[in-house]
Amino acid sequence: MPLRLHNSLTRRTEDFVPADPNRVTMYVCGPTVYNYVHIGNARPPVVFGLLARLLKRLYPNVVYARNITDVDDKINAAAKEAGVPIDRITARYTDAYRDDMAKLGADVPDVIPHATAHIGEIVAMCERLIASGHAYAAEGHVLFDVATFGDYGRLSGRSTEDMIAGARVEVAPYKKNPADFVLWKPSTPDLPGWDSPWGRGRPGWHIECSAMAEKHLGETIDIHAGGNDLMFPHHENEIAQSTCAHGGKTFARYWLHNGMLTFDGKKMSKSLGNVLVLHELLEQHPAEVLRFLLLKAHYRQPLDWSDTTLQQARATLDGWYNLLRDLADVPTAADAGSGAGEVEAALLDDLNTPAAFAVLARLADAARAAKTPAERGAAKAALLAGGELLGLLQQDPEAWFKQAVGVELDTAEIERLVGERTAAKQARNFAEADRLRDQLLAIGVVVEDTPQGPRWKLVKSDERAA
Repeated sequence: MPLRLHNSLTRRTEDFVPADPNRVTMYVCGPTVYNYVHIGNARPPVVFGLLARLLKRLYPNVVYARNITDVDDKINAAAKEAGVPIDRITARYTDAYRDDMAKLGADVPDVIPHATAHIGEIVAMCERLIASGHAYAAEGHVLFDVATFGDYGRLSGRSTEDMIAGARVEVAPYKKNPADFVLWKPSTPDLPGWDSPWGRGRPGWHIECSAMAEKHLGETIDIHAGGNDLMFPHHENEIAQSTCAHGGKTFARYWLHNGMLTFDGKKMSKSLGNVLVLHELLEQHPAEVLRFLLLKAHYRQPLDWSDTTLQQARATLDGWYNLLRDLADVPTAADAGSGAGEVEAALLDDLNTPAAFAVLARLADAARAAKTPAERGAAKAALLAGGELLGLLQQDPEAWFKQAVGVELDTAEIERLVGERTAAKQARNFAEADRLRDQLLAIGVVVEDTPQGPRWKLVKSDERAA
């Protein structure tokens, strides 16, 4: 079964055929590192990281790049507000982003280019665009001349008038056309800047990605991906400048865009006060619950985030981990059977994660129904293999139920109380056993009596009465 992907450029789902099967290339737009990212920013690296994982199962050499934008006016503003050098802001939030992505299990790119390390390539691309008549210098700026690129607007499907309005472009006297966008701009002494043929300045946002993609992946890449909020103006501008800088060559052969996140059905925005910071969510919830929810909806669809959907995700993972806990003493079969294969087949259909989750649910049902040791071992192996492809179910089940997020956990004290409760029950001192049970429940610990002996797990405060 071939990999099929929905190409935003053609608006069709197509068979994926790389230009060179021995070197498949993918570029995903990364963060601007001026603050902690919100949960919506985590969807592209998780979703398209999964695509990179799938591609690496299919092809011998995949080069996956995800950039870091570390020169930007938002960074300048954050550094000024904090009263610190700009590189202190970018270093702090680059490290935070890397750590948060690692917790989510987002696949690590093969290349992580930083914009500030590619100033030479950016200047060279600007020079080529000027030489070919697609850009012009004016008052220390370099601007792309949109009128010279006939396909401008093809990706987003917008008219020039709509694009000007949608981009809220700066109307400046040095522009030939209001839609012309900045490739290079002058820097005042208090701002970061680099020497260039047009004076000391810094790059515009769009040219950074074009230059980094060219440097590490080539003039034509197989896949370019990101959130659908980047389709215009960022990706539209990337296409224009890259195509013109490369003599008309196709920039990216397949464009993939993920849908946006909403919160309780409303768009996330600072004005509504509902922007969810990923760094804070990771202190409140297990990272695997967040990953589960980021993958659960099809990547092209909107994803609604709420307390209810978080609880549902946690409940599903608890059920699967509880099953693996019950199977802890069952040796895992050497052959995982069709577990990973069935999940892969679902993902080959335009990264259909809802279908992949349905496969996991079916594999879990099969494991519950298995009777013989051989059947149970095979079913367990299939479930683990399917989960591994999705980046799920790889923790020790006991550790899953005993993890404490954002609090200090005294495991030794819990084990002592559980042991005392067991001793009280064996002595038929049920009043003491109940008292110890309630004491444990008060600190968020539920004890389950099983044929193999007592086992405990942590629950949230709203689950303790259940």
